[in-house]
Amino acid sequence: MWKNKTLLLDAEAIRRVVRRIGHECLERNRGLEDAVFIGIETRGEPLAERLARQVDAIEGVKVEVYALDVTAFRDDEKAAPAQSNLPAIDVDGKLVLLVDDVLYTGRTVRSALNAIMAMGRPRAIQLAVLVDRGHRELPIRADYVGKNVPTAEREDVAVELLEIDGNDRVWLREKAE
Repeated sequence: MWKNKTLLLDAEAIRRVVRRIGHECLERNRGLEDAVFIGIETRGEPLAERLARQVDAIEGVKVEVYALDVTAFRDDEKAAPAQSNLPAIDVDGKLVLLVDDVLYTGRTVRSALNAIMAMGRPRAIQLAVLVDRGHRELPIRADYVGKNVPTAEREDVAVELLEIDGNDRVWLREKAE
């Protein structure tokens, strides 16, 4: 299973990262009145909710938050994308902040971008991730990164969030040989 396990972020560090990304997003966009936050299921959704609460606390702006299941848009799925399963999100002309826990190869983000474009034509799409671990297979880069963690192929980044796992922690794990 896992040979070594190193704590990368504890609950307080995750809280600080979410606060910082909220401030960065507000500063870069000069407000978020025309924005929607879309969290990639599973752990991107609670992170998007946290970011929305942070933005509300800072600026008093309530941003709508949605969850997005990108399974039907993955390039390793055999069936054509089931666009009828997309959530009803009005993205036309809006800033979309796409949120995920870990950015790795970029394939999940690419799937999310395809799903969002199937919903309409946003003004812009930005990407926020809790951890960027490298190893990109596609030319995708996050606009907001909580922590950059260069990893080896034998390593894994595991995110635990209170809403799902009962804890807020990020671990770097090394696979046992």
